[in-house]
Amino acid sequence: MSRPVWTGVLSFGLVSLPVALHSATDSHTIRFHQLQRGTADRIRNRRVNERTGDEVDNAEIVKGFDTGGEYVIVEPKELDDIAPGRSKAIEVSGFVDLDTVDPIFFDKTYYLGPRGEQHGTVYALLQRALAESNKAGVATFVMRGREYLVALKAEDDLLTLHTLHWADEIRDPHREVPDLPSKTDPPAAEVKMAHQLIDTLTTDWNPEDFRDTFQEKVKALIEAKVAGEAVEKAEPAARPTGAVDLMDALRASVERARSPKDTGGKATTAVAGKTREEKKPAAKKPAAKKRATAHGSARGKPLMALTKAELYEKAAAAGIEGRSTMNHDQLARALSADGG
Repeated sequence: MSRPVWTGVLSFGLVSLPVALHSATDSHTIRFHQLQRGTADRIRNRRVNERTGDEVDNAEIVKGFDTGGEYVIVEPKELDDIAPGRSKAIEVSGFVDLDTVDPIFFDKTYYLGPRGEQHGTVYALLQRALAESNKAGVATFVMRGREYLVALKAEDDLLTLHTLHWADEIRDPHREVPDLPSKTDPPAAEVKMAHQLIDTLTTDWNPEDFRDTFQEKVKALIEAKVAGEAVEKAEPAARPTGAVDLMDALRASVERARSPKDTGGKATTAVAGKTREEKKPAAKKPAAKKRATAHGSARGKPLMALTKAELYEKAAAAGIEGRSTMNHDQLARALSADGG
C-alpha cells in the first residue's frame, strides 16, 4: 500500500469529502548510475554555492527572483501565506462533459480515495454520479508549492484525479512543427486503400498485449555484458516510403495483414505482434493452357506494358510469393513463369 502524496478536502457545492491522493502509475525504466569513464567512481549532483564552492544544506536554500541585478528573496512559508488553505483543498468549480476535454490537456493520473471508511457514502455517491453522467469535475488545488488544474473522473469503482495543462502551456502545432503538409486532398484510391489497411489492422484495445521491448533489450544487454557475451545489434530502421511507392506499399500492407477468411490460406506471418494467416500460392495453371511471356499475355496485353500496380494485382490474384518486394520487371517475369 502506497503512502498518499497529498491529503486534504474535496469540495463541490456545500459537500465536503476528506480525501487522499495516491500515485496511479509507476515507472519500470532501468536506472543507471553515472560513473567516470575507466573507473567505478560515482558522479553525484550537489547543491554548491557558486561563489564559495561550499555545499549548501537544503534547509538553507530559499527562492530568489532575479529582477535584473538584484534578487527578491521568497521564503517557502511566504508562499503558503499568500494562499492560506489552498494546499489543503480541492475546490470543484464546475462539471463538464468528459468528451469535450481534449486529450492533449491530460498530464498525470492519481487515484483519489476517501480518508476514512466513514466517508465512503459521499465518495460512492460522487463516483456513481460522475460515471452515469459521463462528466468530469474541474478543480484547482495547490501541491508542493504549485497550483494545478485538474479533472475529477470516475473510473470503474473509484475516483481519479488527472492534472491538466493550463491553456497557455499548449503549443501551437503550426508554429512548432515544420513541414506540415498543405491542405491538399490525397488521391481517392490511396485514401480508400488506407481505410482498407486500417480496417484490416483494427483490433480490440488490450494494454496487456503490449510490452516495453526496449527495456527488455536493455536488460539483455546488461546480462550479456555480465556474461561476457556478444551483443546482437538490432536491424536498421525502415526507410521512408516515397510518394511514388505509396500505393504499392499500402496494397502490400493490406495483402500481408489480411485475415485467413479473406485470403483462404494456411501459411502464417507475424503482423502487429499477432499471428495471421497468409494466402496459399495459387495452383499452377494446366500445361495445356497458353502460357504468357513477359512481352505478351494470354489476354493479348503485354505484361511489360502494364503498370506496377496492375502487375501487383495480378500477382496477388495468382498467389505469387514475395511479390511485395518485387519491382516491375520481376513481377512481370514471375507472372510469365506462372502463366500470367
